[in-house]
Amino acid sequence: MIDPIEKLKKYNQNHIIEMIKVFNDEEKNNIFEQVNRINLDEIDSLYMELSNKEKVLDSNIEEIVAVNKDKITLEEQKEINTLGENIIKNNQYALVTMSGGQGTRLGYDKAKGTFIVNIMPSPKSLFEILADKLKKVKDEFNVITPWYIMTSEENDKQIEDFFVENNYFNYPKEYIMFFKQDNLPMLTEDKKLIINKEKNIKEAASGNGSIFNAMYKNGVLTDMKKRGIKWIFISSIDNILLKIADPMLVGLAEKENVEIATKSILRNSPEEKVGAICKKDGKIYVIEYSEMSDEMKTAINENGEFKFGESHIMCNLFSLNALNELAQKKLPYHIAHKKSEYLNEKGELVIPQEPNAYKFETFIFDSWKYFDKIAILRGKREEDFAPIKNKEGVDSPSTAVDLYNKFYFKEEI
Repeated sequence: MIDPIEKLKKYNQNHIIEMIKVFNDEEKNNIFEQVNRINLDEIDSLYMELSNKEKVLDSNIEEIVAVNKDKITLEEQKEINTLGENIIKNNQYALVTMSGGQGTRLGYDKAKGTFIVNIMPSPKSLFEILADKLKKVKDEFNVITPWYIMTSEENDKQIEDFFVENNYFNYPKEYIMFFKQDNLPMLTEDKKLIINKEKNIKEAASGNGSIFNAMYKNGVLTDMKKRGIKWIFISSIDNILLKIADPMLVGLAEKENVEIATKSILRNSPEEKVGAICKKDGKIYVIEYSEMSDEMKTAINENGEFKFGESHIMCNLFSLNALNELAQKKLPYHIAHKKSEYLNEKGELVIPQEPNAYKFETFIFDSWKYFDKIAILRGKREEDFAPIKNKEGVDSPSTAVDLYNKFYFKEEI
């Protein structure tokens, strides 16, 4: 094994060598353990590749058409709905919640799922809101849906303790399983590793696309097979209008004989920062907002809608077969510009006001390229999408709560 000091020198991380001179033995050993574990050659290559990434070329992109249930017959709706209901009733359905992040953009320094939302009739955490939805599925379909929760190294203990403290929100403990996603180190804009206030190399969750390998490594896929699960709904923690068991989505996947289905909503403006579902080189693809040209954001189709307006809202359905296949694939990385506090070479904590570091992420929708066809169901914003991402303004607690209360408590408002 290469000496960690030599490894740091090789990758021009000499600032760490200087910093650890004043660390105690335990702190130095922690740094050396991380240096030995981290693939710095991969990180170096990622930095060079992704920092030079260009916008997607419009010429490779085609519009897609989603299934709009309001535009199909009642007979078709009933057929699709029945197919989905049968899957759920027969214990062939599971929920996976991605909760590896902290509530940084909310100004909240704990696991995002523990964030309390002031909904009617009483405030609840994001986790409790989901648990309540699962209990409603239990009442409606007379089944207990397995619930798998993806955490990260940063928040795993915090989340598990939160569930214990809240008695698992009165949901059967044996139907809840936690598993951790992988981390990758963050880099400064000049390609330096970051030392955080705990005197460790700063690492961050490696994106929602790492979920497939994490499910495999942590025995989640094996557990699903034992339970006879066929379809798995994977979503983020922060959408309080999320339909965790939508028979229409499941039924559409069954009817169209696909391995993956997703739900979209129509973009409400060119500026809305959501990825667009489209076709690229004949495959279903999601263009991140930051990768879209201005022309793509504003293009209008013959129906008077945004041509690339079908927005990805992290409502994804996968067959167990698809998850097993994807666990063996390597997805491409994307780069995100983030704010990250750090220790400078004098050992002082610096809290930046602007983004100063790069995070490397894989995206769950990049898995779609391995499949010839994906079913897309268009949902409705007022029924399906009330995310909590920002402290104030768009997609904040206040906007999400307003949508939630209007949907569930129409008569009281």
